[in-house]
Amino acid sequence: MKIKKIEAMAVDLPLKRPIKMAGVEISTSENVFARIETDDGHVGWGEASAAPSMTGETVESMVAAVNFLAPFMEGRDPADFEENLKEMNWRMYGNASAKTIVEMALYDIAGKAQQKSIAEILGGVRRTEVPVLYMLATGDIDVDVAEATERAQAGVTTMKIKVGGKPVEQDIERTIAIRKAVNGGVQLSADCNQGWSRDEALTYVRAASDSLDFLEQPVMGHDVEGMAIVAAASACPIGADEGLHSFDDIRKHLESGAAKGGSLKMIKLGGLTRAFQAAELFDELGMHVNLAGKVAESSVSSAAVLQIAAAAPSLEWGVSVTSQYLKQDIAKEGHCIDVVNGQVSVPTGAGLGIEVDESALAGMTRKV
Repeated sequence: MKIKKIEAMAVDLPLKRPIKMAGVEISTSENVFARIETDDGHVGWGEASAAPSMTGETVESMVAAVNFLAPFMEGRDPADFEENLKEMNWRMYGNASAKTIVEMALYDIAGKAQQKSIAEILGGVRRTEVPVLYMLATGDIDVDVAEATERAQAGVTTMKIKVGGKPVEQDIERTIAIRKAVNGGVQLSADCNQGWSRDEALTYVRAASDSLDFLEQPVMGHDVEGMAIVAAASACPIGADEGLHSFDDIRKHLESGAAKGGSLKMIKLGGLTRAFQAAELFDELGMHVNLAGKVAESSVSSAAVLQIAAAAPSLEWGVSVTSQYLKQDIAKEGHCIDVVNGQVSVPTGAGLGIEVDESALAGMTRKV
């Protein structure tokens, strides 16, 4: 079995409603998909959202990178994951999202060929159902409190408040109000997405951190010293996100006292292999794991997140599956990732465990 053809496509995925975070409002997710076909007829799918502030990549650059890598990957064994990563890394520096798209599709193919789920390929299924973190991201205190109350009553056990897009005093008020509304029955976190200065972050943690189970990326990702300063003043653990792009970054954050856990995303680490290995490293170091997709990805990437979650040693800070925020998914009916009251079952089929509706995907594809 050899890689025969790699096709990249840019796709716009509308959200059910806008998500507000760190001064940005997202109403449509700009994603790139790859369709990879082998010489024996297997087809695999990969996906990633554009995240310029996290990886430096845009839809246009991701499509260009996948197309650049395609001729070097053709003829290779899809299941030779480490060697395929070495090939991509040798041919092109950086571009972690583009490499994630390709590698995800290769895992999908390998799983289909072996009749195994990706979790089984990664090392074995530790769990078949995971708690899914729900975002409170309207920026409106009344709406977020009402929604948090409703979700908690429905059984949702993990929630995350998007902060950093309003004056810090408003974020403090909203955080305390949400914690009061859900009481102690919910693991409640907040995510600033690098939106505060050190002083703003310190103001927030001194007033609101005792309402949280953890706070994610309060300052810029490169400001590890600032993260450590905020962590020292916080009543809750601090998690890193935009600051984690390598195993060295993980160790640096722990050793400097900047973070006790973090959000692991495939697009930051360069694919499923490295994201799973990072989850293993977190467990080895005693750090707390949140596995996450970018806002927002379809059932393709969400299934990949869940496959890693199924095999990961630990998941203390939950899983962020973002297909639930899309107005329309691109998986066939009955194959979409279905989040019910904050819980989701890991797909059990071969590879990613979902089937793509290629006609639906074509209807949302655009030229770049």
